[in-house]
Amino acid sequence: MFGDAKRSKILIYSAVFTALIAAGGWISVPLFAVPFTLQTLFVLLAAVVMKKYAMIPAALYVLLGTAGLPLFHNGTSGIGIILGPTGGFLIGFIFMALAAGLFFERGKISSDVIGLITATAVSYVFGVSWFMISSGANLTAALISCVVPFLIGDIIKSAVTETVCLRLRKTKGETAD
Repeated sequence: MFGDAKRSKILIYSAVFTALIAAGGWISVPLFAVPFTLQTLFVLLAAVVMKKYAMIPAALYVLLGTAGLPLFHNGTSGIGIILGPTGGFLIGFIFMALAAGLFFERGKISSDVIGLITATAVSYVFGVSWFMISSGANLTAALISCVVPFLIGDIIKSAVTETVCLRLRKTKGETAD
């Protein structure tokens, strides 16, 4: 990595955001079958900073948690969590980070908003789909358990993410829209 600043930044940011995503899992409020955590906030913030490379810390988080490190919500870990009702959300973090990161690369507020909505939708699609498969719930029950209680929180997380994004751009002297 000597002499390659971009790769070094990716490595450092990956470590930091993997740790933040894990820490976000410890801030957990149980709601129905899926707990409310700050993990998605840190996945989105990784996308602000790392753009498309944000999928690296998200994938590392899932890989390390699946391997047995107590990184998932409330210190859980293992393949059982991935195969359980919340596993779709965890796998969805990887694609959520990629979706948001691709939109944040454009550097426009309109792209940011579309990216945040798309990333959140990707998370919901993975989470709801796997919840239905793993629990045998129908679509209505899955939406009531996995989406409705989290909508306001996800809107707040998206607003916080965009605020941080705009501040970072202003700090770097970039202009938006």
